[in-house]
Amino acid sequence: MPFRLGRKYGHLVHGWTCACHGAQTRQLFARIDKGLSRRAVLKGVAASLAAPALGMVSPAFAQIPAKPVLLRNVNIFDGIDGTLVEGRSVLVEGKLIKALVASGDTVADADIIDCGGRTLMPGMIDAHWHSILAGISMAAAMTADVPYVHLVAAEEAERTVLRGFTTVRDVGGPAFALKRAIDEGLVPGPRIYPSGAMVSQTSGHGDFRMRTDLPRGPQSDLSITEEAGIAAIADGEAEVLRRVREQLMLGASQIKIMGGGGVASAYDPIDALQYSEAEMKAAVSAATDWGTYVCIHAYTSAAVQRALTSGVKSIEHGQLADEETVKRMADAGAWWSIQPFLADEDANTYAAAEQRAAQEQIAEGTARAVELGRKHKVKMALGTDILFSPKGTATQGRQLAKFARWYDNAELLRLLTSGNAELAGLSGPRNPYPGKLGRIEAGAYADILVIDGNPLDDISLIADPDRTMKFIMKDGRIHKNTLSA
Repeated sequence: MPFRLGRKYGHLVHGWTCACHGAQTRQLFARIDKGLSRRAVLKGVAASLAAPALGMVSPAFAQIPAKPVLLRNVNIFDGIDGTLVEGRSVLVEGKLIKALVASGDTVADADIIDCGGRTLMPGMIDAHWHSILAGISMAAAMTADVPYVHLVAAEEAERTVLRGFTTVRDVGGPAFALKRAIDEGLVPGPRIYPSGAMVSQTSGHGDFRMRTDLPRGPQSDLSITEEAGIAAIADGEAEVLRRVREQLMLGASQIKIMGGGGVASAYDPIDALQYSEAEMKAAVSAATDWGTYVCIHAYTSAAVQRALTSGVKSIEHGQLADEETVKRMADAGAWWSIQPFLADEDANTYAAAEQRAAQEQIAEGTARAVELGRKHKVKMALGTDILFSPKGTATQGRQLAKFARWYDNAELLRLLTSGNAELAGLSGPRNPYPGKLGRIEAGAYADILVIDGNPLDDISLIADPDRTMKFIMKDGRIHKNTLSA
């Protein structure tokens, strides 16, 4: 006869009236189960990124050259001066440039690479990049297994270096694992300054939920993009503090927040002002406490003005800012990270008429914005913001070369090297790469391009890396060497 509790203890009997079968409890259990499944997926991501450690990485990439490397017979653009340095060779030892030595000097026990009189310059830096989201379509990013998304990003990371971009400032997306794998030498790729998830208000530019996901309650599941670490929805000062601090905990070198509407998002009009001043100040406070800064997605004067009042240090986009706002950016010492949004053959394509109209508006503002930035001597940084475009990533250099409409070649190359490096260094103690970037000088990171031709005369050379970039070194590792050919 089975054992049963008596009537006296009937309240302890487990059944459908028990609290653990309540709606909230069942929803909690479902979230826990979903979280466990997500952890299993993340383990799969880690395993896939760790695969090269098991012997699948190519021998050429396996290690930094055992001996110092002397790059001779070159003309050097050092990342700063507008004229080429002649009569010098570049000595690389380990991850760093050890010295610029006179061409006639011999260096004992060094491997010599003859560059055939070509131009040597620092690796380029993209100030506005999305490592996880650039090389995959939006449909694939939203529907594919998480390990697949990261593997595509790892492949794109190698292509990024082979386009001559040895450093990127990542302003939105879960790039932490990819960054670690690259830093540990497991996969080839650029240095990554990660922001982590884009922090957005409900209905903001980082809110990718469907209408059917609303309303959100205390027990609601995170959206797909939040679970993936692409965006973090936060409303009110307390939530903003929490989400910003989470990104800092994960290793963000700077914080990205959304301060206004955009083109790619489905719901927020471009003139929408997002995040209150108090919420922005909460994000800035949390970042400042960690010695770093906040950058903000903002197009309009109102959004930029509010950001500056709140202490934001870097304006991303800003094509619709008026002259008064640009003057204020200069007075505040803020950075302006701008992109070549020109609605041309390289632009993102949109089906909705509203999005196309907004794109045209921003394209018209791009030329005016660059001219105003130059006029008022704002600290400018250049990036591409290629997003969900597997074919578009190949245009990275070509798009940045378009800034030659407003800058001479020497100034443009300076912006793409030491200039963008200065913005990256704004992360202070959170800077994951505190050495010298974007320069050819003793003690700088050995991020080096050797180009067939002189980009100071012909900036289009950076747009055709397969043909023109004969030698690519990043962190002392040789990623490409076709000089002998």
